[in-house]
Amino acid sequence: MAVVPASLPSSPPCAWQPDVQRGVFETLLVLDGRPVELDAHLARLQASLAELFPARKPPPLDLPVERGPYGPRSTGTSARALRIAVAPGGGGELEVGIEPREVACVAFVPLSRTKATQAALASLTLSGGLGAHKWADRSLLDRAQAELPENSLPLLVDEDGAVLEASRASVFAVRGGALFTPPLDGRILPGTTRARVLEIAAGIGIETHETPLTRGDLHAADEVLLTGSVRGVERAGMIDGATLRGGGEVTERIAAELWRVWTSAPAAAVSAPG
Repeated sequence: MAVVPASLPSSPPCAWQPDVQRGVFETLLVLDGRPVELDAHLARLQASLAELFPARKPPPLDLPVERGPYGPRSTGTSARALRIAVAPGGGGELEVGIEPREVACVAFVPLSRTKATQAALASLTLSGGLGAHKWADRSLLDRAQAELPENSLPLLVDEDGAVLEASRASVFAVRGGALFTPPLDGRILPGTTRARVLEIAAGIGIETHETPLTRGDLHAADEVLLTGSVRGVERAGMIDGATLRGGGEVTERIAAELWRVWTSAPAAAVSAPG
């Protein structure tokens, strides 16, 4: 069995800056031909383009997805992903690339409680984090991921010890039945599924807190969960080689409600920058 390293090599302070000219991207889940959380993804994309390329008009998007209301869904729901990337072209204008992708794993309920299917996290110290944009330049994360075994991923931690986010997911801790997640302070991506999970938790009576977390908080938590726009909700079972607690039902309740929301909400109209 592959062993997750105690942590990944730390980056020198401010040593890594993304290549802004490679642009930004969104990856969203498509269930039975319909995009999930489309409006939220497009809003985040538009906000990034407006901040990074204010003098350039966003390109129109022609998304290869269906329109219309959702009907009831079963476990046979077809799933794929759609990657939308926008970057400056050769003539200076913004260009869009839309690429369908296969979905290897969608972590919906019932969630397996076996350690083999839980994500393992390895700390990577990065001063200031990745920031609030979903950068197309993933070189830092790709290098870190290459050092890890399957089903493991980097956990970004700032120099002050603050847990920020995983390489492809927002991080939540459950303690005493309440849900805790790092705040949107400019160091982390404003995750679309993160926002939905906070809304879901409040709706089903789970107390929520957006507050700084440390690795010690994750070790002490009753449950640690990860949320992303394609995989949904995942349990985290290990951090830096140490096993995390796995008790409690909060993760499963949130995953079940997220699945219900994603498969029963009306499909949003396909709007786009332009």
